[in-house]
Amino acid sequence: MLATHSIAEDILHLKQERGAVILAHLYQEPEIQELADAVGDSLELARKAKEFDGEVIAFCGVWFMAETAKVLNPTKTLVVPDREAGCSLVDACTAEQVRAFKRRHPDHVIVSYINTSVEVKAETDILCTSRNAVNVVNSIPAHKPILFLPDINLGNYVKKQTGRANMKIWQGTCIVHATFPARRLTAARTEHPDALVAAHPECPPDVLRMADFIGSTSAIIDWCVKAEADEFIVMTESGVRHMLEKRAPGKQFHFVPNENCNCSECPYMKRNTLEKLYASLRDLTPRVELTPEIMERALAPIERMLAVK
Repeated sequence: MLATHSIAEDILHLKQERGAVILAHLYQEPEIQELADAVGDSLELARKAKEFDGEVIAFCGVWFMAETAKVLNPTKTLVVPDREAGCSLVDACTAEQVRAFKRRHPDHVIVSYINTSVEVKAETDILCTSRNAVNVVNSIPAHKPILFLPDINLGNYVKKQTGRANMKIWQGTCIVHATFPARRLTAARTEHPDALVAAHPECPPDVLRMADFIGSTSAIIDWCVKAEADEFIVMTESGVRHMLEKRAPGKQFHFVPNENCNCSECPYMKRNTLEKLYASLRDLTPRVELTPEIMERALAPIERMLAVK
C-alpha cells in the first residue's frame, strides 16, 4: 500500500495523466474533498458533471450519483472508488415496484428523489434533490396527482411546504438521517443552549420541528456560514464538518449521534478512501456502464430537474 503522505501526489499525477476530474460529495472524508475539482451536494455535482472537458470522471460519492453523472456524460469514462458504496434509499425502491404502481395509477406524475437507481429514474417523470424538491413539486399542475419517492421524510416535508393533498409518498428512509432521534437533539440543545439547529429534510418530522433552518447539505452550509450565530447543531452527515469549518473557521459545530451508532456517519459514503480513489484512476475501475437505452430514458427526467431553479 502507498504511504499516506504520497497518495495525494500520486492521485494528482494520475488525474493529469488520465485527463480526469474528481467530483466529491460533501459527505466524503476531508482528504478526498481537498483533492476534488468540485465538492458539493447531489444537485451541484449533477450540474458540475456537465461542465468539465476531461475524458474521465472519478466520482467520490455513492453509486447512484455516479450513474447520474454518466447519464449526463455518456461518452466519458466514469469510475468510482468503491462499487459497494450504495444507498438505503436506492434499496428501498425498485424499478419493478414503480412500474407496478404506474400500471395501477397511470394518471400519477412520478417525482423521484435523486437518491434512486438509474432504472427507477428511467421510470420517472421528473427528478428532484433535497434542494429543489419543493420547487419541482410546485412546477407540476395542481390538479395532477403525484407519487413522491423514495424518502418518506423528505416527501412529508415537501407535502407540508407545498400543500399538495393529492401526493402519495413512498416509505423509504435514509439510514443516517431517519435515525436521528429527537431526544438526542433535545439533549444537545440543553447542552448548547445558544446553538441554532440546522437540519436536512430527510430527518424525522419531530427533529425538523425543532430546527431553525431546514435545507439541503449545501444550503445548510451556506446558512451556517451567513448566520450571525457562532454555534450550531447540525442534523446531517458529519462529513459536512470539513466544509463548515473551512468556510466558517470561527464558529462551532456540533453533530448529534444517531440510533445506529455513536456517530452521524454514512457507512456507504465512508467506504471511499484515497487508496481506492488511486486504484480507480489507475485501473479505470469500478466503471459505470449503462446501456444507451437506459441513459436516454433517464436523461429526460434529469434534464427536467436541472431546468427547475
